Amino acid sequence: MTEGALAGLRVIDLSRVLAGPLCTQTLGDLGAEVIKVERPGEGDDTRNWGPPWAGADHDHSGAEIRPHRVVSPRQNGGQTRLSAYFIGVNRNKRSVTLNLSRPEGREVLDRLIRSGDVLVENFKRGTLERWGFDDAWFEANAPGMVRCSITGYGPSGPKSEAPGYDFILQAETGLMSITGEVDGSPMKLGVAIVDICTGMQATIAILAALEARRRTGLGQRCEVNLHDTGLHMLANVAANHLVSGEEPGRYGNGHPNIVPYRTYRAADGDLAIAVGNDRQFATLSAVLGHPEWATDPRFATNPERVRNRDLVDEMVSRAIEERSRAEWVESFDRVGIPSGPINRVSEALSSPQTMARNMVVEGEHSGVGSLRMLGLPIEMSGTPTSIREEPPVLGADTFEVLVELGYDQAEIEGMRDAGIV
Repeated sequence: MTEGALAGLRVIDLSRVLAGPLCTQTLGDLGAEVIKVERPGEGDDTRNWGPPWAGADHDHSGAEIRPHRVVSPRQNGGQTRLSAYFIGVNRNKRSVTLNLSRPEGREVLDRLIRSGDVLVENFKRGTLERWGFDDAWFEANAPGMVRCSITGYGPSGPKSEAPGYDFILQAETGLMSITGEVDGSPMKLGVAIVDICTGMQATIAILAALEARRRTGLGQRCEVNLHDTGLHMLANVAANHLVSGEEPGRYGNGHPNIVPYRTYRAADGDLAIAVGNDRQFATLSAVLGHPEWATDPRFATNPERVRNRDLVDEMVSRAIEERSRAEWVESFDRVGIPSGPINRVSEALSSPQTMARNMVVEGEHSGVGSLRMLGLPIEMSGTPTSIREEPPVLGADTFEVLVELGYDQAEIEGMRDAGIV
C-alpha cells in the first residue's frame, strides 16, 4: 500500500490558531483530505502572526515590503507570504474561504459537511447550533459524521462559556506552579503545550470515533477542551498529590520522584542526566570517580537519594563541572547512562539524529518559493504518512472545491462578487 492510513476520508476543518489546526494537520499527514474553511480576506488568525514570514513579500530581515495578497485559485502561482506560525500547523490542507455569517455561506457549508467524514471546530459553544447545525440536523443529514468540538473549558461548569487561552490554562491547571526554579517564579513552557496536547487528544478522539463508526455505521460528537487536557498533563504530579495530600512544588529541572534526574553544568555548558534506578546510579558513581556513593546508605536507593536530594545534586555537580559536555556524554553513552546536551533550537534542528530522521524537509511552495518545514513524526510501514499539500495560500482552493460540490462557474463568481467566498 502506498496511500496513507486515512486515505479516502474528508475532514472539514473549521478551526483556527493551534489546537484544531494541529489535529487536522495530523489527520492530513495520515492521508486524509483536509479542507480548511477560512474567513474571506482574513483567514486563520495565525496568517498574520509574524514575522518571520516565508515568501517574496519580506526580505531576510523580516521587514515588510508589501501587504499580503490573496492568490486564488492555487494554479495562479502568484507570489505571496505565509507566516511561519501558520506554516507549522497547516500543511496537507486545501483552503476555502467562506463567509459563515451569511445564510448563503452556511448553505455552502451545509453541502460541504454532507460531503465529509470528520468535522473539527473550535467556535464558541453553541455557534454551530445557532447556525442550524445541531445534533438533530446531523442525525438527519450526516449521520456518519464524526464531529470534534475543541473548547476552553468544556460544555459544563462555571467557566463553560469562557474562551480558552493556552497561557491562562497553563496557569489555572497548575502546570505553571510546578515549572520553574525552586525559589523562582512560576513559569510557562516555551511552547503552547496545552494547545498542542489538546490537539493530540482531539486526534485520538477522532480516530476512536472513526473506529466506532466502522463497527456501527454511525458518527458521534467528541468534546475535548484545554482545561481537562491541562489537568490530564499533570500526570504523576497529580497522582502524587491525590495520594499524599501534599502540595507539589517546583524542582527546576529536577524530578519530584527520582534523583539524580536534572541538568548539570559541565565545563562548557549544561547537560541533562537521567538516572532512573539504583543500578544506573552505581554506574554513574563509578564514571564520576566515586564508586563509594553507590554503597553509602544515604544514596544507595532512590528513596534515600530523594530524601538527600540537595546533597546528591551538590556532589554530582562538583564532579560534572570538571569536564566538557561532549566528554561526559561520550562516557555516559558507553555505559548506558541516559544523558544529552542542552541544545539550542538551531542545534536540535541541525543535529545528525534530526537529519537521519528527515525531521526537517525542504521543498518548493507555489506561492512563497523554497520552504523548510518540520518533517513527519509518525512512521508507518504499510500506510506511510506523507506531505502532499503545501500550506495553502488563503482561498487557493475555493474554486476547485466549490466545483466539486456541484456549483458552476457563474454561481461561484456570483458568490465571490457578493462576498460569500
